[in-house]
Amino acid sequence: MATITNHMPTAELQALDAAHHVHPFSTQADLEKSGVRVITGAKGVWLTDSEGSEILDAMAGLWCVNIGYGRDELADVAARQMRELPYYNTFFMTSHVPVIALSAKLAELAPGDLNHTFFASSGSEANDTNLRLVRTYWGEKGKPSKQVIISRWNAYHGSSVGSASLGGMKGMHAQGGLPIPGIHYINQPDWWSEGGDMSPEDFGLARAQELEQAIIDLGEDNVAAFIAEPIQGAGGVIIPPETYWPEIQRICDKYEILLIADEVICGFGRTGSWFGSQTVGIRPDIMTIAKGLSSGYQPIGGSILSDEVAAVIGATEFNHGYTYSGHPVASAVALENLRILEEEKIVDTLRDDTGPYLKAKFEEMAEHPMVGEAKIIGAMGSLALTPDKGARAKFAADAGTVGYMVRERCFANNLVMRHVGDRMIISPPLTITKGEIDTLIARAWQSLDEGMANVKDAGLFV
Repeated sequence: MATITNHMPTAELQALDAAHHVHPFSTQADLEKSGVRVITGAKGVWLTDSEGSEILDAMAGLWCVNIGYGRDELADVAARQMRELPYYNTFFMTSHVPVIALSAKLAELAPGDLNHTFFASSGSEANDTNLRLVRTYWGEKGKPSKQVIISRWNAYHGSSVGSASLGGMKGMHAQGGLPIPGIHYINQPDWWSEGGDMSPEDFGLARAQELEQAIIDLGEDNVAAFIAEPIQGAGGVIIPPETYWPEIQRICDKYEILLIADEVICGFGRTGSWFGSQTVGIRPDIMTIAKGLSSGYQPIGGSILSDEVAAVIGATEFNHGYTYSGHPVASAVALENLRILEEEKIVDTLRDDTGPYLKAKFEEMAEHPMVGEAKIIGAMGSLALTPDKGARAKFAADAGTVGYMVRERCFANNLVMRHVGDRMIISPPLTITKGEIDTLIARAWQSLDEGMANVKDAGLFV
């Protein structure tokens, strides 16, 4: 049996990785030169690498390990389900107990009339599904011209051809002939970077009203849906002004446009509510889910549909699906994850106790000389780095240069804190304790101090 134990020397693991493993969102040559960091274990909010270092994971993997690492209950459920029914599909008028139970639980948890789930294995797959869902919906409603989906620049909705096209990241569009036709983009509600002299309130309204203008320009009869994350995640944890989402909801209602809330990051407690849609007060027709659905323990995602959308789609044969739609092991693990979130009151604790503590500590970092803005909601936060707070100025370097320098100090200080451009972002497991929050903040401060020294040495703090 071909196995590799965690006792192989780090250098050998790095060499094997460089020789055979192609990494996502990475420059392979750089990884081969520096050598990857090999993670060998994890518990709670802590990772262990092959050198024995203990690392505080302030990103919960990729925004997903909501209940923390090392929960034996999920491993036990997976093993039991593998022995009982390791796999069966949900095609051909067939179902199984785990996916039935999970569908019912999601209907109970999701807000409003979002009572029906089409399962996938990731957020990317689910958003690909949404492309077909909304166009099929309008076709069945006798309005086949409603094809265009409006999204936002700097949004992230996945990295497959369809979902990357739904997203508005120009760096992704530059590779592989993207975006596909039928997607239109409006600007993001990022007041710090793009608000100019406007107040946040006026800016939020102005950016929301770009949706209305786009619908008018494209023609209401041609627009199928608007897709957006309640809080932009991979775009830099962009928390919109409070005026933004009420206006978006008004516009969708006025023009009969389906609202798709991409809850892949925001869902299952990340914002202090079960869903980000509840935090920002919107009524989506479709919600994209993944990540926190299983806390990353199994690959699973889906699209939760309103009663109306489900009724229209259900009246025809929807010629779409995946081999692993509603996989029994993934469904069983997700169901157990939801039980833990609910019974241990993890979302409630974040909302009422640890979340406010984290917010207070995190916002204090706005006092750092290189931090212009410290914004956080629930357990996702962002620090905007700047050489001049008053002017909201950019550094004298390409965007992301300074963020990368600070990120490298975070890694050196055994803190996983990601950079998006010149923003530093966090998204720790929802189970993080107050003591661990103190450690996170202390290491972040240290990394900012060391990063600023390096930025000044490089002549970029101007």
